[in-house]
Amino acid sequence: MAGSTFGSIFRMTTWGESHGKGIGVVVDGCPAGVCLCEEDIQKFLNRRKPGQSRFTTPRKEADEVTILSGVFEGKTTGTPISLVVMNTDQRSHDYSEISTYYRPGHADYTFDEKYGFRDYRGGGRSSGRETIARVAAGAVAMKVLEFLGISVCAYAKEIGGIAVDESCMDLAECENNAFYMPDAKAAERVMALADQKLKEHDSIGGIVECRIDGVPAGLGEPVFDKVDANLAKAIVSIGAVKGFEVGCGFAAARSTGSQNNDVFRMKDGAVVKETNAAGGILGGMTDGDQIVFRAAFKPTPSIARPQQTVNRSGEEIEVSIKGRHDPMIVPRAVVVVECMAAAVILDELLVNMSARADRIKDFYGR
Repeated sequence: MAGSTFGSIFRMTTWGESHGKGIGVVVDGCPAGVCLCEEDIQKFLNRRKPGQSRFTTPRKEADEVTILSGVFEGKTTGTPISLVVMNTDQRSHDYSEISTYYRPGHADYTFDEKYGFRDYRGGGRSSGRETIARVAAGAVAMKVLEFLGISVCAYAKEIGGIAVDESCMDLAECENNAFYMPDAKAAERVMALADQKLKEHDSIGGIVECRIDGVPAGLGEPVFDKVDANLAKAIVSIGAVKGFEVGCGFAAARSTGSQNNDVFRMKDGAVVKETNAAGGILGGMTDGDQIVFRAAFKPTPSIARPQQTVNRSGEEIEVSIKGRHDPMIVPRAVVVVECMAAAVILDELLVNMSARADRIKDFYGR
């Protein structure tokens, strides 16, 4: 299967299936000398693991990471870092029935058309459990970005049509509710809606917003490898993401140039923008301002209410999906968005080191 590797210099190659023996990733291109231990990675994995509230799948997994290579005496060696999380709570029999039909909203049909075969146990490589590997790799990137003074922060901006009130946003509040929302009142409304949808055997979607601070100006390329293009690929590659926007995003289409343009000013001898409609990216390159983007997640497709579908024999049938599934994806997806964004920014930083001859000369002291 092609397409399991992402990145140019900082590269991740993920492997494993939802109901296989484990999920893992090989991270290549991480600089040597970065302090790294399993706890640095575990704290990110803990944010996405299942069973944390009644609004996530009841599958019980510790999701404990083991570093197999690339770290010696607490520091990265510059060689490939191999990370693995073993699966311990698979119930493959829950999925035996779906081997004969295509679940609405899933990749069952497309897998069959592409390969003529599919791992129906929880979706195999299409399962949200694959994101364990992304989070583990992103946690490594986070350590390097932290060393460089760059921070990445994501949160649930909207769930089930209930949006955060930006006038009273408090990022600390994200840790106090099951939805990772920086607005306590919005989280209470989401809880009521989520309880209602659970009773109705239905699910809801939402929007994750991400903000990246401390990124210098000039990262990215002006044509195909724009920073926003690479971020878009990274984020849209996350299962269930159906939309992506930077800065004002689609709202820019409803504005005028005079409204959407960010005016430049001088402040303390530096070029700054008065506003940030561009979301920190101009012409595909970072402008030194805060990078802001959003990702739209569809509702969880696995729902217990009856749905129409077809089986592999071409017969139209009615199904109710069994198994253990999230009634919403957004809360556990927040950290996945963060980690994929971190991987992109670190990769951009490493690629950008060769953009100017004078800086290469300075680096080598010639």
